[in-house]
Amino acid sequence: MLKLVLPSGSLQQGTLDLFAAAELGISMPDSRSYDATVDDYRISSVRWMRPQEIPVYVSQGLFDVGIGGYDWVIERGCEDTVEIVAKLNYSKRTNKPVRLVVAVANDSGIDSPQDIKPGSRVTTEYVKIAQKYFEKLGVPVHIEFSYGTTEAKVPEIADIVVELTESGSSLRANDLKIVDTIMESSTVLMANKDSWKDPQKRRHIDDLVTLLLGVLHARGKVLMKMNVAKADLDAVLKVLPSMKTPTISSLSGEREEYCAVESVVEKSGINLLIPRLKAAGASDIIELPITKVIP
Repeated sequence: MLKLVLPSGSLQQGTLDLFAAAELGISMPDSRSYDATVDDYRISSVRWMRPQEIPVYVSQGLFDVGIGGYDWVIERGCEDTVEIVAKLNYSKRTNKPVRLVVAVANDSGIDSPQDIKPGSRVTTEYVKIAQKYFEKLGVPVHIEFSYGTTEAKVPEIADIVVELTESGSSLRANDLKIVDTIMESSTVLMANKDSWKDPQKRRHIDDLVTLLLGVLHARGKVLMKMNVAKADLDAVLKVLPSMKTPTISSLSGEREEYCAVESVVEKSGINLLIPRLKAAGASDIIELPITKVIP
């Protein structure tokens, strides 16, 4: 049975939603509790912790599996001491990777990393990553750990921020501009090395990954079903997108000249797709939500 450690803070609600959609609903005795349970024999316990700590505790074997940002795996020096099992593309607002960026005030006169002056003051939560970045850049700087509100420290307290961003909107709102991207980071599922080597635990981890990725693969997709006269089939298939190829089956009885067509498609653009399918000859068109897609 697996001991899970999951991220509190900005990723907590997204993690709750993900596990619920995977039929692995997380129960907490109180909304402020750090201990939780999942009604599944493969999971013995769940603990909420700060993402900064998760790679270290998984590496030490205090937990079998953890979920957190890859940026913290790198910052805590755990890239070689935990097993990165899967990339889980979800974050606070989007399903896209986030970026660790170098940002400065709009009126700083800095337009590229090469413009950064020696002795500049840098504020960040990612001290080790920032140190390696500026050493590689060849610019000596003063780096201070930030306990939060990092963007608010420029320009009075710091000249430069190294900060994680999804869209850059918070940086822009604070009159900052991005001059470089250090790395992209996604939420990852990581495992303790010994747990990953244990055959039974590895099976359970693989099951967990299958369910979670199934939910993420299904997001933004719907199942389209329709009837199509065989004479119109080629025209409809030219319009209909598909993950692989559409499923086509013949109709029985009096409608032998028709076939049933099914395909999983992106929901975005469905308002344009349905009229095109109808114009190509499709009828009885149905759009169905899906919760999991297992490749």
